[in-house]
Amino acid sequence: MTASRVYLDWNATTPLRDEARAAQAAAFELGNPSSVHAEGRKARGVVEEARAAVAAAVGARPQQVIFTSGGTEANALALTPGLKTSTKSLDRLIVSSIEHASVVSGGRFAADRVSAIAVDRSGLVDLGHLQALLERDGPALVSVMLANNETGAIQPIAAVAELVHRAGGLLHVDAVQALGKIPIDIKQLGADLVSVSAHKLGGPKGVGALILADGMALAEPLLRGGGQEQGRRAGTENVAGIAGFGAAVTAAIAALPADAARLAKLRQKLEKNLRQTQGSVIFAQDVPRLPNTILVGLPGLKAETAVIGFDLAGIAVSSGSACSSGKVQPSHVLKAMQVEDRLLRSAIRISLGAATTDADIERCAEAWRKLAATLIRRDDETELERFQTS
Repeated sequence: MTASRVYLDWNATTPLRDEARAAQAAAFELGNPSSVHAEGRKARGVVEEARAAVAAAVGARPQQVIFTSGGTEANALALTPGLKTSTKSLDRLIVSSIEHASVVSGGRFAADRVSAIAVDRSGLVDLGHLQALLERDGPALVSVMLANNETGAIQPIAAVAELVHRAGGLLHVDAVQALGKIPIDIKQLGADLVSVSAHKLGGPKGVGALILADGMALAEPLLRGGGQEQGRRAGTENVAGIAGFGAAVTAAIAALPADAARLAKLRQKLEKNLRQTQGSVIFAQDVPRLPNTILVGLPGLKAETAVIGFDLAGIAVSSGSACSSGKVQPSHVLKAMQVEDRLLRSAIRISLGAATTDADIERCAEAWRKLAATLIRRDDETELERFQTS
């Protein structure tokens, strides 16, 4: 993320916003927010101000927000057997086949109690298949992400919620990749639980939240101890991280309309340039997507080689989710979309952000053309050496 490099991996993480950095710096020396003295009360005020900011960002009330260590913990907290509707306790989980790894793994549900919803070739959930699963096995907790972290495809959450609630179930929505990029309202979505994370919108890493709909209660806390977060998540709150989250989400929501419009134009420009390389495929291009996200492939181009090639050219991109311990492996999202193996193995994710410029777009497009001409159907090591020295 230096001046000499182009950072186009904003879906993996974002640079810290100035507002978040300042809020964190001011909070580092505060007391324990559970203490009753002045220092503790000041820390509590910072936490509650941030809680109100996160709640406002999704149309919720502050008491509905539970701070966690990030999106993965928020998902684990939500995906727990025993969540109750007005009529029964839910012991089955249904997840879409394109979810983040922390959801695909099933949270705290046993593997034999988890079913997967198919998606179509554009990466949208198959509502007919979801309805069939609900009719076959009865009410369940269903988890469908708002926007996919690889393709950027925005899911029809309101329609999903209608099916789930009609069947007597509950809906969890992973909105980690969507918050700060598109408007979110928990009521309009019809979600019962929503997961979010700070570092995807200019906040610090290591802090997130689970947001509950009105009247929703957890099955049980993931962590037990001192009773923090109204007994829903034990452990002394990460005051500085939470302060940074609150400041970042406030800034992101304020800038959202203008940023989204600008990024959508840049994305369209880059996609037009990428398509000039014969055979390039933009995944999920015909459905609503996040304004900043492109997943592009080219048969014969190996993703792992291309990512290194981009890096050597001073450009940071990825081959998909960054949550796989640095491993480059075929995308489970594209597999679920039934993309042929040779094409899915070439997929590169390019994600834009607040600092992205027209010059960055041109540089990325040129690197794509050069990589395509240099690396397709060649020996990878030889061609990378040639690319680096050319």
